[in-house]
This record gives sequence, structure tokens and C-alpha cells, in this order.
Amino acid sequence: MKEKNENKKKTFQPPHTFVILVVLIVLAAIATYFVPAGEYTRYKDETLGRTLVEAGSYHTVESHPVSLFSVPGIIYRAIVSAASTVTFILMIGGAFEIITSTGALTALCRKLSKMFVGKEYFVIPVFLVLFSIFGTTMGMSSEVMIFIPIGITLALSLGLDKVTGVAMIAMGAASGFTAGLLNPFNVGIAQDIAELPMFSGIGYRAVILAVLLVIDTVYIIAYEKKVKAHPEKSILYGLPESDEYRFDESSASISKRQILVLVEVAVGFIVLIYGLGKLDWYFEEMSALFLVMGVLAGIINGYGPNKIASTFGKGAAGITVGALIVGVAKGVELVLSDAQILDTIVYAIANVVNALPHTFQAVGMFIAQSFINCLITSGTGQAAVTMPLMTPVADLVGITRQTAVLAFQLGDGFSNSILPTSSALMGYLVVSKIPYPKWLKFMVPLFLLWTLAGCIFMVIAVAIGY
Repeated sequence: MKEKNENKKKTFQPPHTFVILVVLIVLAAIATYFVPAGEYTRYKDETLGRTLVEAGSYHTVESHPVSLFSVPGIIYRAIVSAASTVTFILMIGGAFEIITSTGALTALCRKLSKMFVGKEYFVIPVFLVLFSIFGTTMGMSSEVMIFIPIGITLALSLGLDKVTGVAMIAMGAASGFTAGLLNPFNVGIAQDIAELPMFSGIGYRAVILAVLLVIDTVYIIAYEKKVKAHPEKSILYGLPESDEYRFDESSASISKRQILVLVEVAVGFIVLIYGLGKLDWYFEEMSALFLVMGVLAGIINGYGPNKIASTFGKGAAGITVGALIVGVAKGVELVLSDAQILDTIVYAIANVVNALPHTFQAVGMFIAQSFINCLITSGTGQAAVTMPLMTPVADLVGITRQTAVLAFQLGDGFSNSILPTSSALMGYLVVSKIPYPKWLKFMVPLFLLWTLAGCIFMVIAVAIGY
């Protein structure tokens, strides 16, 4: 009997991400019966060209609780509302299946792995810094999933853990996005609403980015060294291994066709970066670009139309469940919006911050923005809702508006790496095929370090009158 119980414990499986998300949606629906409905008056600011919330305009409205019987319909609507993201993920999956099937990426990583023999830990800070630049200038978040296969392949070729390959790309972009030196999607919009000069206060944000990158580097290398010494401590230990990103190390050659594929992919990424930075590209344009990149890679490698089509379909099929997860993740926000309790929750949080002792108000703003980010994961949307409320609160309690913007960007940025409702997180977990519960085991300690650092950043900001 005892032996059977032990076997049961060993075979316990953490809940599937679908289960976690559905439970959150159901809990949100139950909350609509207890949380009073309310809303702020919104107005169109012609100067900024966006809809804003009028501070002090909160008022209660008729309650609209969400029936539990409507949850399946809400899940459908959530997937439909995320159609552009879901489609983008499917296109990425199909295109990368064609590209990786040529062997070009693995051949490149095989060459790089020989260059970095004995220096594998050097790759981690290099990738963190590189992708932090993308995050802090062009606001790279959901787009990071594009580069995950490259990070994983390179990490495995260097004998590093698969999670390290994901983290050195995703955490670099996340740190850059959060610090937001020149990020138009969080700092730019928030400063606009707070009536501050665009990208002012960049010096302190540069210090914040440097500190975050140091934290990331130390944490990821410490994890990697732990796994090297004790492979069973990998968060993926015990899961069936995929050969998707592995290659035959005995083969050292790289063909002319593979070189041409690499050149084509490199040109594609240059076009992508230009399109994101200069042409305001979004999912439609990126999806079209990756479709072209995938098809061209197949043609260069000598594939016929049927081979290209079947390989694309295989890649898209393998990523379908994950793409649907990204859609379902929007269900929580839909429930709260339908019941009109989202503004009520924001209003309550703003009041709590206003009531805190002066010493803790800046930290309270940061924590409050982190909680609000659980409900409104869009940085642009969160800025539009919270900054018109937090700006007058900051004025009243003697905190600078720049510090209020800092609280927003830190609160908006950090939690995106652990929230199951974050499309960026779900996107790169889909591509890497790392289960969400497993990712949390890796990410929660780093998130807590970020949060502690965020509290210190806020205290210093107040002390220096940032």
C-alpha cells in the first residue's frame, strides 16, 4: 500500500495551462457577483490621439454579473479577440518548421558552439544585452517568440539547458522593455499622459537597466551551473526530450544551400527590425514576412511546393495548442470588462495607494501597478487607464510625475514574465514547448528579485527627487 502511494506521488502532474486559465476565468466570473460595477468617464484627447480616463470621475453603475454558463462563450470570444496573435503564432510555427528543416540554423549554431568552447557562459550576458536593446528601443515583447528557436538551438549546442536558451533572450527583452529607455509603448505613452518631456529621465532608467541585466546574468548563470552539476535540478528534468532543436554533432559541414538560407533569414530579420522601428509594423506585416522567409528557405533548399506546404502545416499543427492558450488567456479581462468591475478594481487600488504613509506611497504605486497588470496586460491600455488616475495622486502626495511613470513601467513590465494572461509569455512558452508550471519554478525567484529591486528603485527615486 505504501509503495502504491509513493508511486502516486511520483506521477502527480501539475495542472495544464488550459486548466489554470479556465479556473482564473471562473473565479473572475464568480467575483462579478460580489464586486460592485462601476466605471470612469472616458474622453478622447485629440492632442494625444487616444481615449483617456477622467480622474475623479468614478461612479457606480448597474451590476452585470457574468453567468458561469457563459464561460464557454467567453473563451470563444477571447480566442477570437486574440485572432491576430494566434494567427501570428501559427505562421511563425509553420515558417520556422521550414527554416529549421533545412538544417541551416543548427549548422550555424554548431559553428558558433565551436567558437565558444569553454566560454559558454559568455553567451548569456551577450544575448541578454542584445535583446535588452530591442526591448528598450522598439518595445519588443510578443515578437521575442520569433528568436526563441535560435536561442534554444545555440544553448543546446553549447551544452546549456533549454531553459537557459529561452531566458537569455526573453529576459533580456523583458528587462529592456521594463527599463524603457526609449520604449514608445510604455514610457513614451505614460510620459505623454503625465505631460512630461518625451523620454525624459533616461539617465536613471539606464542605471535600472544595467542593474536588471546584472541580476539576470547572475541568476541565469547560477541556474545553469546548478543544472550542470546536478542535471536532475533542471526544471525540465523528467520530461520527454524533443529532438527538434538538437543535431548530429559529428556532422561539421555546412552546405552552400544552408549558407544561402542563413543569408536569406538574416536579410529577413534586418527587414523585420526596420519595419518594426520605422514602418510601425505589427502582426499582419510580420506574419507576411515570415511566410515569405519560410517559403524562400524551402525553395533555396530544393523543396517542391508540396514539401513546403506539408512542412509548414506540420509546424503550425505542432504549435496549435499553445496558440489557443494565448487566446484563452484574454478571457479574464473579458469577464471583468463585461461585468464592468475592471474600473472598480482600479479605483480601489488607487484609493489604497492614496491612503498609504508617505514613505511607502511610491512603493505602493509600483505594487499597485503590478496588480493592475494582472487585469490589463497591455502596456498601452494600462497607461491609458491608470496614468490619468495616478498622476493626480502623485501630485497630491508629493511624488513627482516622473516617479509615478516609473512605478507604472516597473509594475507593467516585471509581472509579464509570470502572468498566464501575458501574450508575450505564453507566446515564447508555446514556441519553446516549456509547460507554464515548469516555467514558474524557474521564473518566480527571478521575479521576486526584480520586485525587490523595483521597491529599491522606487525608494531611491523619491530620495533623489527623480
